[in-house]
Amino acid sequence: MGKRRKVLHTAHPAHKAGVGSQKPQKGAQSKPQKQKQKKPQSQHDEPTIPFAPEDKILLIGDGDLSFAASLVEHHYCADVTATVLEKSLEELVEKYPHVPDNIAKIEAEGSKVLYNIDATKMAPFLDKKGKDGTGIMDRIIFNFPHVGGKSTDVNRQVRYNQELLVEFFKRAMPSLAPGGSIIVTLFEGEPYTLWNIRDLARHSGLQVERSFKFQASAYPGYHHARTLGVVKSKSGETGGGWKGEDRAARSYVFVRKDDEDRLAPRSSKKRPRDDESSDDD
Repeated sequence: MGKRRKVLHTAHPAHKAGVGSQKPQKGAQSKPQKQKQKKPQSQHDEPTIPFAPEDKILLIGDGDLSFAASLVEHHYCADVTATVLEKSLEELVEKYPHVPDNIAKIEAEGSKVLYNIDATKMAPFLDKKGKDGTGIMDRIIFNFPHVGGKSTDVNRQVRYNQELLVEFFKRAMPSLAPGGSIIVTLFEGEPYTLWNIRDLARHSGLQVERSFKFQASAYPGYHHARTLGVVKSKSGETGGGWKGEDRAARSYVFVRKDDEDRLAPRSSKKRPRDDESSDDD
């Protein structure tokens, strides 16, 4: 505890005023024109971090807990609750033998790990019990939700994963603090685009605030954990083959429909509809 954030979290990198805004004078050489094209590109690639160190963060289905460990150790998040579906530490270690190191990093800074948390059945995280309770989580993050290999049929897999997301949204919304958001990250391309996550969220009472490219490199130490656990070769070696963190992925930020208008920046321009909400590259 007590670590200070060294780098500011910026959702939308600002472009410096004046760069490339002046017209060249007559007779001027062409050197300034070459310089003005380079700067926006480096800013354009800056990762979007959708939380602040002081946020209360709930992570759902965090696999080997490497994402939670990165939030605590490298992003200085002080209040992280990381959950896993596995029923116990022993079951989790059997799946991911390296997980004790990540747990130690999380708990050393006062954050915690909860076992046996099913995204489709979880109880709400409230400030007090009963109907008068209010959600306490500023950010609820579910990275790469997937039901696993329930079927080899693509249509069935799509339906199973849609059902997972709908139930997750239903269970997560009561845990949201006023002004909080739900962030879901999916791989780009099919079959993930077939899930139609924007529509699922809208029918669940949520609004897409924006989406952005997920960059695994922004989370040092994070490795995409497969649902079935660490995959070993015939010789018993691990770490080869398929790596989820190398695949293109996109994060979607959802807010309650009644929160969306209040949180959005004021503008004289007409607000986009849900399916036209802003997408950051």
